Amino acid sequence: MARSSPITHLASRPTGQNEMGSNEATSKPRPRILLTGADGQLGWELRRCFATLGEVTCTVGPVPSTPVVPAERLDLSDHGAIRRMLAEVKPDIILNAAAYTAVDRAEDEVDLATAINGVAPGVLAREAARLDAWLVHYSTDYVFDGTLGRPYTPSDRPCPANAYGATKLQGEEAMRAIPGRHFILRTSWLYGPRGNNFLLTMLKLMKDGRLLTVVDDQYGAPTWARNVAEVTAQIFAQGRAMGEAWFADRSGTYHVTAGGRCSWYEFACRIAESHLGRPYEPGLNPIPSSEYPTKAKRPPDSVLDCSDLMNTFGLALEDWSEALKRVMEELAAGRATG
Repeated sequence: MARSSPITHLASRPTGQNEMGSNEATSKPRPRILLTGADGQLGWELRRCFATLGEVTCTVGPVPSTPVVPAERLDLSDHGAIRRMLAEVKPDIILNAAAYTAVDRAEDEVDLATAINGVAPGVLAREAARLDAWLVHYSTDYVFDGTLGRPYTPSDRPCPANAYGATKLQGEEAMRAIPGRHFILRTSWLYGPRGNNFLLTMLKLMKDGRLLTVVDDQYGAPTWARNVAEVTAQIFAQGRAMGEAWFADRSGTYHVTAGGRCSWYEFACRIAESHLGRPYEPGLNPIPSSEYPTKAKRPPDSVLDCSDLMNTFGLALEDWSEALKRVMEELAAGRATG
């Protein structure tokens, strides 16, 4: 039986408008799209989703993590290279899915993390404003320290608990300081059937058949990278259909995560049950964060409130457990490679 879409559509559409925009909108010229980080798990999904919306130019870092063809090399720590790339491509839309994501290593490589996460978004924003282009930048739940006691809204005051979160917040602030058309989309606990993520790490460790210990006092919303990419594409499809003025009024910061909430331990247990059809043996051992010290402090509860996304665009992601089922089905069917 075919499954329904993992994205819940809550907004009504004008008569005669299809999912990718109105009939009138489909006759408009296809926009030029520049995608950074096309070799990452989110970048791969964005490339797939935006291929139907425009002409996509992909870029990868100095050392690509996965093959992406065709793609240009772009080091986001080289800000002159960013300016040259944008001057050459002249994009209408910039999707910045590249980031420094090594959370613990960022404590020792603050300068590099700052150049990529903190300064590069501002460079992209300035060039986007010069080109009159839209800029989409992906940020993180780690801009919050996780002590609020309720899901964070986009208007809540950020307070990062580690260097990685601080550099991502710096990037957000650099973008907001430059007038222009942009979206900052904060997400959390990204995973999928490719790349480096918690899901694939757990599956690899379970294959080794050892007792595993997983932290059970850090909470968030595991989010499938594909769902984030699909939401991004549907936001732009709405903008294309509804018109530039309508769309420009809705630029800003939004939270884009799966529904629900769980701990890393609960996530691991559900991965095991989906993969094996039973609890993992020899077992998963829940432990507090105090028994698993890391160089970078993690927020204890960084769940994000996505109500603004729903209220503005009529879009909401499905519950994390339902999305996990889809990813596991894709892995089982051998459809994980690009």
